Amino acid sequence: MKPVKNVDEYIAAAPERVRGKLLELRAAIKEAAPDAEEKISYGMAGYFYKGNVVYFGIWRDHIGLYPMTGEVGGLEKYRTSKGTASFPLDKKLPLALIKKLVRARMKKNEEAIKKI
Repeated sequence: MKPVKNVDEYIAAAPERVRGKLLELRAAIKEAAPDAEEKISYGMAGYFYKGNVVYFGIWRDHIGLYPMTGEVGGLEKYRTSKGTASFPLDKKLPLALIKKLVRARMKKNEEAIKKI
């Protein structure tokens, strides 16, 4: 994808067949993290609240979600690696799980701030 200035442009520049999924993903993240700042970072959509919360990026055959927190289960049926979950483009997004992951990351950020 060509460089973009904001998440609206990022989604608009994505292939038409995945724009709906990206809009669903964005809405789920915003619902779980209403106070998070939305911006483009590392060439992806990023959400920030007292630190990094989550990024998402479109790839040839999946949507990648980063950074993930290891304390949340439910990712067993998805391809994962450290800090990443891959959701296939031909499957429905696990929106409830994504919201749970985002909330867990926000809680982790809150706890880290309290320790300072």
